[in-house]
Amino acid sequence: MIEDYDDETGDNGPSRSQQRRDALAVLELAQRLMDAGQAQLDKLALDDDLRALVADSRRIGPQVARKRQTQFLAKHLRRRDDAVLATIRDALDHAKADGRRDAAALHRIEHWRERLLADGDAALAEFIAEHPTADRQHLRQLARNAHAERLHNKPPHAQRELFRELREVMDEPGLGTGDSGLGAAQ
Repeated sequence: MIEDYDDETGDNGPSRSQQRRDALAVLELAQRLMDAGQAQLDKLALDDDLRALVADSRRIGPQVARKRQTQFLAKHLRRRDDAVLATIRDALDHAKADGRRDAAALHRIEHWRERLLADGDAALAEFIAEHPTADRQHLRQLARNAHAERLHNKPPHAQRELFRELREVMDEPGLGTGDSGLGAAQ
């Protein structure tokens, strides 16, 4: 006899297709946990056993063994409460959204740097209109130095300095000078 059968409603529980979709969703969550960075994992609310299992799983290199370990991790995740899985999934999605937001902020800064180098004083006037606290003279000098560097194929020291100055002026959240140096390599 089927264990999930409810005599009153005649319901057999979730269909096999739904069970498979649920299992694949948990497998995908296990893969995301294994692919997540260490800083992202540290922010997740995982119990010690699960954190140790994820850490062990991340150490495995060969493709076949890694696939088997992902399935093993998914097996342990399926034993967890659905609320715990939803919390982990939401935290991973939130971190992904933060990464996209930071990337978009970097692209805005790069866009302004390129505009200042290409359009000169016209772009600078537009930037100052949007950001009145910016130092016009300092930005103009940095833009001219960066433009000269490009013309003479020199290393991009002034371009990097211009990027850093734009980042400070635009004061984008999450892109402070202590963050992973994303702007320093620009």
